[in-house]
Amino acid sequence: MKIGILAIQGDFEAHAVMLDRLGVEHVFVRTPTDLEGLDGVILPGGESTTHLKVMKEEGLFEALKRFAEKGGAVYGTCAGVILLAREVHNPSQESLGLLDASVLRNGYGRQLASDVHEGETALADKPVEMVFIRAPIIESSGPAVEVLAEDEGHPVLVRQGRILASTFHPELTSDTTIHEYFCKMARNGH
Repeated sequence: MKIGILAIQGDFEAHAVMLDRLGVEHVFVRTPTDLEGLDGVILPGGESTTHLKVMKEEGLFEALKRFAEKGGAVYGTCAGVILLAREVHNPSQESLGLLDASVLRNGYGRQLASDVHEGETALADKPVEMVFIRAPIIESSGPAVEVLAEDEGHPVLVRQGRILASTFHPELTSDTTIHEYFCKMARNGH
């Protein structure tokens, strides 16, 4: 199994460290050809408009859509959720539209609104640490979207088929639960 990590900007290296801890082979994705032979791709946090601009310039926008349509697993954290969403507000921006969800881009405000919580998930018996950094808010989601965790009344970890999305940053913690779950999705095809 091999996982790609979109390496345009943001916290992509922290995801690589997490995958190293799990013994999972990974590559940094910067061009469409980097997607070849991958079982899954992580869209990291960072600045979603910068990701979007570079993805379009490099041909990754359409390549990532095709990757997902062909059954590749995709996991977005924070800005990655914005990129995955069907609809983005506050302000609006184009997105991949792979996750049937409406997302409020500037949901929790600026850096000062960032926080660390512990929360229950459908993935483990123990709470996971959730690092929120100017996190988006998932306002609504379609019937195919499964909510795996909530915080303050909002979904913060969701899954739709082979798409996983968290508005928080599990790669900034020592807990491998969510990355393990994504790797199982990528490996097993479901």
